Amino acid sequence: MQHLSRTRSPSSSRFMRPLVLAAALALGTLPAMTASAQSVPAYVPTDGTLLNVSAQAEAKRVPDIATLSTGVVTQAPDANAAMRANAEQMNKVVAAIKAAGIADRDVQTSGVNLNPQYHYTENQPPRITGYQASNTVNITVRDIGKLGKILDALVAVGANQINGPSFDIDDKKKDAGYDEARRAAVEKAQARAEMYAKTLGMRVRRIVSINEGGSFGPPMPMMRMQAMDMAKGAETSVSPGENTLTVNLDVVFELGR
Repeated sequence: MQHLSRTRSPSSSRFMRPLVLAAALALGTLPAMTASAQSVPAYVPTDGTLLNVSAQAEAKRVPDIATLSTGVVTQAPDANAAMRANAEQMNKVVAAIKAAGIADRDVQTSGVNLNPQYHYTENQPPRITGYQASNTVNITVRDIGKLGKILDALVAVGANQINGPSFDIDDKKKDAGYDEARRAAVEKAQARAEMYAKTLGMRVRRIVSINEGGSFGPPMPMMRMQAMDMAKGAETSVSPGENTLTVNLDVVFELGR
């Protein structure tokens, strides 16, 4: 008797593979597949309770940096004369800034403008009567104790436009201040969580997450111009006050029995 051997065609093998895979999945014989890109939520026991606590803390620092803008506005019948007069006066202002010991990196031109001045008459087109030129620079003063003298020196050489000052804190001191506020906010959040846990007859198991937000509150600058004829040697008085560094935390705690 002749035995015939039957071989499977490639097409039949392709049909069998999905059936084998389906059977393996049904019996749970394949290892679990994980996706590394998928975020896995924090594990919370079935008897755990999540508590979201918001806490705010502040740290105050005396500012040591002041920024302001200063410049010159001039007017003349024609545009060329207005720009020449402005440049001449502005050169004196820049020289006074350098004489005050302000570094070149702390001086930045913020705007140079030339605008016509119009005279308006009813039922007639506007007529140009002259031109106004302006040049403004932003300066950073890193010795606030000299700020009053610097302001007076700028006005004395022809600066007729001053805006500011606004106060800030050196980056290293600011970072240390924020860290102080962070520690205080964490302590406040932990104390609040302990209070809730004790009230509920539970205990704080762990911190699940911390979310931080911060803000910077500069003081309102106070500047007082004193008349030179009222007191000999009087200068502009500037009060830097204090800056407030604020940290807001949202902390999620896990409570349990």
